[in-house]
Amino acid sequence: MYVSFFAYLYNEVFLLPFAMPLIDQFLSYIQAERRYSPLTVKSYRRDLERFESFMAKEYELPDLSKASTPMIKTFLVSLKDGGLSNRSINRMISTLKTFYKFCLREGFVEKSPMFGIKNLKQPKNLVKFVSESDINKVSFENCEDYTIKRDELLFELLYQTGIRKAELIGLRDQDVDVIGMKVKVLGKRDKERFIPVSRELLEMVGKYRSLRDERFPVRADRLLLNDKGEEMSPYFVYEKVHSMLESVTTLKQKSPHVLRHTFATHLLDEGASLVAIQKLLGHSDLATTQVYAHNTIEQLKKIHQQAHPKGG
Repeated sequence: MYVSFFAYLYNEVFLLPFAMPLIDQFLSYIQAERRYSPLTVKSYRRDLERFESFMAKEYELPDLSKASTPMIKTFLVSLKDGGLSNRSINRMISTLKTFYKFCLREGFVEKSPMFGIKNLKQPKNLVKFVSESDINKVSFENCEDYTIKRDELLFELLYQTGIRKAELIGLRDQDVDVIGMKVKVLGKRDKERFIPVSRELLEMVGKYRSLRDERFPVRADRLLLNDKGEEMSPYFVYEKVHSMLESVTTLKQKSPHVLRHTFATHLLDEGASLVAIQKLLGHSDLATTQVYAHNTIEQLKKIHQQAHPKGG
């Protein structure tokens, strides 16, 4: 009896943790320690399982720690031959680099097989944004209705602060500082930042809260709620924004992230510095923010070509 118990204890404590598949160990790491979002973890899993399937089929090598640089290059070529875009392949490269960095750190590999593998060149697509004139076309009925006031505040928070969809959903009442005229936002990897807001936006928050509290005495601990007094889902927010933009813009993409791009582009057009915009958006790297500068320059080129007598 005692022998079987200690055998069980040995398996549980010493053997089972190491029996966990390598991919699962990596995903647990980025979720628990790096605090990556569930969607990001899901994306990493999809990429790695695709790579694992290729390695098993082409090389009969299910152990990814045994993969070599030539094998990985062959895998990337197969993705290109399969019609995958350079952008998608670069995402795969990023996934594999992060994965093998983890493997190197944990001692599963002596050298990363991703060493020397560079991203593919891809065209610089201009960031899509809504023009100021089209933004001003978005209107809401002037009445004391919870749903209308909620939708209006949802739209204005996204456009006036540039926060992400997930950040909007996570806002709580105490995150709105009326006296300091700012909003506290919990961004990626639980990084906090503060975004200044206008007096008009704070008045909208106050009116909305009164209607919300009256309608939902018992509710979720969130600033914005759905029609049942519960936390909004990502799809709920997307549908609201898509509906609002549908009648005012011909852009194919009508998502909350477009309002984030719009916020940054309009700030830059009004003379804000890239460093200031970087802090407001919560970008860790200024290079990520510089896409808006490129966007503005390209727009100026287009205007010049259209308006100048010799521009074309």
